[in-house]
Amino acid sequence: MSATGLNKQVVTRFAPSPTGYLHIGGARTALFNWLFARHHGGKFLLRIEDTDRARSTDDAVAAIFDGLDWLGLGGDEEPVFQFARTPRHAEVANHLLTGGHAYRCYATTEELAALREEQRAAKQPMRYDGRWRDRDPAEAPDGAPFVIRIKAPRTGETVIEDAVQGRVVVQNAELDDMILLRSDGTPTYMLAVVVDDHDMGVTHVIRGDDHLNNAFRQLAIIRAMGWDEPVYAHIPLIHGSDGAKLSKRHGALGVDAYRDEMGMLPEAVINYLLRLGWGHGDEEMISRDRAVELFDIGGVGRSPSRFDIRKLENLNGHYLREADDARLAALVAPRVADRLNEPLPDNADALLTLAMPSLKPRAKTLNEIAEGAEFLFKNCPLDFDEKALALLDDSARALLGTTADALVAVQSWTAEAIEDAIRRVAEDASLGLGKVAQPLRAALTGRTTSPGIFDVLFLLGKEESLNRLTIAMRPSLAEGSKGEHDVRH
Repeated sequence: MSATGLNKQVVTRFAPSPTGYLHIGGARTALFNWLFARHHGGKFLLRIEDTDRARSTDDAVAAIFDGLDWLGLGGDEEPVFQFARTPRHAEVANHLLTGGHAYRCYATTEELAALREEQRAAKQPMRYDGRWRDRDPAEAPDGAPFVIRIKAPRTGETVIEDAVQGRVVVQNAELDDMILLRSDGTPTYMLAVVVDDHDMGVTHVIRGDDHLNNAFRQLAIIRAMGWDEPVYAHIPLIHGSDGAKLSKRHGALGVDAYRDEMGMLPEAVINYLLRLGWGHGDEEMISRDRAVELFDIGGVGRSPSRFDIRKLENLNGHYLREADDARLAALVAPRVADRLNEPLPDNADALLTLAMPSLKPRAKTLNEIAEGAEFLFKNCPLDFDEKALALLDDSARALLGTTADALVAVQSWTAEAIEDAIRRVAEDASLGLGKVAQPLRAALTGRTTSPGIFDVLFLLGKEESLNRLTIAMRPSLAEGSKGEHDVRH
């Protein structure tokens, strides 16, 4: 037996149900499976468990693949679709029936409802009582519908040496004879999962600990078929920051929301999910390659992790600062266009790339970068907010005039030359640099916060900067012909 649990190539799988978006918890499960396979030189497979035909949708399937692709967690082979394998599932159920490991149950819906009511009244666990387990099928009425049930062990205990939870024991008397095939011939989820995992060669089942009870029931099928048992690793669920089970009130749950609405980078989400329940010493910033090198199931804890959106944002800020400027520009441009509700000029990506070193240092999300970049593409006259407007009083407008004169004289429009000119204005007026920069920032951006003022001037260009200053110096900012002074770069 190897350190991975089996003397064969490691094969893991991620098997979501396409009834909605890719949940952030599901993304972590996919990540752990992907990393474990990569760490051990194995394979990571995808399976879409679409047997619930009423709730499974093509849009959900597309959303799952989209989310996995964004995170870089694609499978190593073509994905398996569970519903297409229905005949194979039925074949296994009938094999178990023929081999005496399963039986036909003719109990009616009314009988089962009465049984549950009796058990409820007696405060007993509600489970099937095995009434057709040893009966002769000939006792059933001709043509009566039936289901196929597994003959679960009734004595002794079932033990799982879980790679995360440790040794877990269940008394077999607590297990019931679960349904394998419904009366219409369709397989149950419990059967389909076991058959698919076997046929796909899955060696390690890494999934949420809400499936731990299922493992004991699924083992009955595996052992009846004489198949190799996988190594189970049931990882704790993710909780909200308040310790309660993660829900919509804790924030966005779909991977697409973290990308589209919240402006996160995939490498930040991956790094954050990696650290939810797994750790390696004090390392916080862990690249994908480093994660592959380090990850193993032994590092996964047994306690639920708490999701903290602020920590994710801080981590995202780190990755923004490390990211390629051209890549960020391409991601930010459509967000700026959405904020302004108009298309950006053809050179927007180039200008944003040039501006990125000034825009990204304090930002935590792509949305914050987009907000900071708005001033580059606004038309004059600007929409001044109240704080900016309050700064542009008579004395400030006079100072803007002096500043504009100094900027007109700047021959080479570089950040260094601009800084030199502005500092001379401040010195000549016996003012601190901030006293000049504050009204200048308001005049150029319409806001009181922006990148460094010298960068703002440089990025806007000389002509546009002087144009905005001229408009801001007017006694009434409402004056001027709106639309005449479109920004051009």
